[in-house]
Amino acid sequence: MKYGYARVSTQGQDLTGQIEQLFAEGCEKIYKEKFTGTRQKDNERPEFKALLSQLQKGDTLVVTKLDRFARSAKDAIDVIEDLFDNGIKVHVLNMGLVEDTPTGRLIFNIMSSFAQFERDMIVERTQEGKARAKQSADFREGRPNKYSKKQIQHALELLNDHSYKQVEDITGISKSTLIRAKKKLQAPSK
Repeated sequence: MKYGYARVSTQGQDLTGQIEQLFAEGCEKIYKEKFTGTRQKDNERPEFKALLSQLQKGDTLVVTKLDRFARSAKDAIDVIEDLFDNGIKVHVLNMGLVEDTPTGRLIFNIMSSFAQFERDMIVERTQEGKARAKQSADFREGRPNKYSKKQIQHALELLNDHSYKQVEDITGISKSTLIRAKKKLQAPSK
């Protein structure tokens, strides 16, 4: 039986493309989840764990890309060895069928190393960019403010004559945001 595995790293990403590819490849059952590939604990990828427990000798595991399977070369090698030891075939669509031969293992190991190298380079570039950004005087870590100071100030002024609920309905600014802004305004300067 052919089993497919689709994974994206964040809740905002879409699995549709991977699922369509896996169905086109003839997968009868597809496991899918939204977890970052950098997490190492099996319990953080419950669908992958369930898939591995389902596979039997003669089955084929299909993934669209190697980085959907594992982002760490060590993790990929460990999983593939377990699969090969249990007589399970692995097909990475952008690589081809991974054969349980010395050449097949070599190619898989090289490709796994490249996938991990690519991931490491992304992390390194992100950290370098963040370090450069931190040198800027106006750097502020985290998500940008949803509302401008002017919008918050207007909403706080509305609180003089309206309830929190009314101000929220008028401005769209939540009660909790208004309370935080009010406390910040009332806090003594240091």
